[in-house]
Amino acid sequence: MAGHSKWANIQHRKGRQDAKKAKFFTKAAKDIILAAKAGGGNPEDNSALRLAIQKAKQVNLPKDRIENAIKKGTGEIAGGDINEVVYEGYAPGGVAMLIEAATDNKNRTVAEIRHLLTKHGGNMGEAGSVAWMFNKKGVITFKKESYSEDDLMEVGLEAGAEDIIDEGEMLSVHCAPSEYVAVQQAFDEAGMTYESSEMQQVPENLVPVDKETGQKVVKLMDFIEDNDDVQNIYVNADFPDDLMEGME
Repeated sequence: MAGHSKWANIQHRKGRQDAKKAKFFTKAAKDIILAAKAGGGNPEDNSALRLAIQKAKQVNLPKDRIENAIKKGTGEIAGGDINEVVYEGYAPGGVAMLIEAATDNKNRTVAEIRHLLTKHGGNMGEAGSVAWMFNKKGVITFKKESYSEDDLMEVGLEAGAEDIIDEGEMLSVHCAPSEYVAVQQAFDEAGMTYESSEMQQVPENLVPVDKETGQKVVKLMDFIEDNDDVQNIYVNADFPDDLMEGME
């Protein structure tokens, strides 16, 4: 029932740096706009919107900005003319990369992403070239110091969880997108505190990389994340334990 990946730890450490970025507000607002655009402005009838609002509150997006984002998505006010797009490519070492963006100008965004990939040792791939290597999953992450794998299995399995992944300092519960709301709700009702809860593109298999290559991959991801249109980045790299040592 357990696998192994170190990516959650790297994300957790990087998150302390990323927390300084106002981009969290922009990303949260775009998630709300897209969810409202796709399924309407009532969170009771739109689970994607409900989750987007929940994540927006976690990063302290002001209430008026949440309400405005919903109205933009439903067309009540201007500013909702953005679209989701996924770019596929390769990072250094042949690492597969999926880049999710929300943009009002696809031509601008694809040009910027292609430039960043090429400049930092990667390259853009054709549509479908790497997407098949990933599966969309609900991912709920807990600190190992707080809960054991048995604790998570007891609550998660009954609610529809599929797997528990050992991430080093963290344990991540994976489930199908259709079961995500129910699994998260089960942990909430059990009073279990998680570090993060979101939909992710999870790689089927991880590609081992050495420290030097891994650091190049992470730096490329940092540059891409700085793009205002980029929402999420996923890679299939299995990073070494000492990856973050010596990195700025």
